[in-house]
Order: sequence, then structure tokens, then C-alpha cells
Amino acid sequence: MTAQTQNAVSSHSSDERTMAELAHASALLNLFAGVGGLIAALVIWLTQREKSAWVGFHALQSLVFQAAVLVITVVVVGVVWVLGFIISFATIGIGTFVAVPVMILAFFGGFAMVGAGTAYSLYGAYQLYQGREFTYVVTGKWLQARSAAT
Repeated sequence: MTAQTQNAVSSHSSDERTMAELAHASALLNLFAGVGGLIAALVIWLTQREKSAWVGFHALQSLVFQAAVLVITVVVVGVVWVLGFIISFATIGIGTFVAVPVMILAFFGGFAMVGAGTAYSLYGAYQLYQGREFTYVVTGKWLQARSAAT
């Protein structure tokens, strides 16, 4: 870890670091409350963005990442299920022998995607707790580029 990275995070107050960590850790709520993590990240972003641009950025990137995981999961699982039903009906039930196992795999794959997204968000919270800066690989870089352009 470079001194510049360490100073970037440690230059923020304890309250700021805690709010940024909570924004990332809020993804854990999605496992128990559906979209609870999205709501928590949104509340943190709305209440903290004027007080600290740094906390606002972390809350926003957590919000966008969690929303992306949710949308991708719903779309992938939904498409597989719709195609499975279409194949089953189009083949008068014969395709069911293939479609149903694939649909079940997609269902559990959706849980795995949400779990992986939650683990990655918790990793982000841990990185901040350790005093390191953190950005999500795709969404964080995208948000940084957009905020730099404005």
C-alpha cells in the first residue's frame, strides 16, 4: 500500500469512514430483506453526499453495484425461466426434461450471483476498514469517469 493511498483514506474522519463502510456492507441486507441494501445505500447517499463527497461516492457506487447485481440476476434467471416454459410448451412437455433442470440451475445460480455480489461488497467495506481505498471493478470505475467528466 502506498503512502498516498493510505493518506487518501486516513485523511477522512472516523464518522466518514464508518458511513462509507456501512454503505458497502449494506449489501448484506439484500440476503435478508430483498432490496434492503439498496435502500440503505440510497439513504446513506441521500443524507451524506452534501456532507462528504467521499462518503457520497462510496454510497453511490455501492448503490449502483447492488442495483446492477439485482438487475442482472433477475434478467438472467427470468430469461432462462421464460425460455424454459416456452420450450416445455412448444415441445408438448418433452423439452421439460431438459428445461426444468436448467431452470433449477438458473434459480440457484441467481442465489450464487447475489452471494458473490454481497461478498464483493463486504470485501469493499473491509478494505475501507483496513484504511485502503476501494472502487468496484466496473461500476466504481464507471462512476469515477462520469464524476471526473462533470
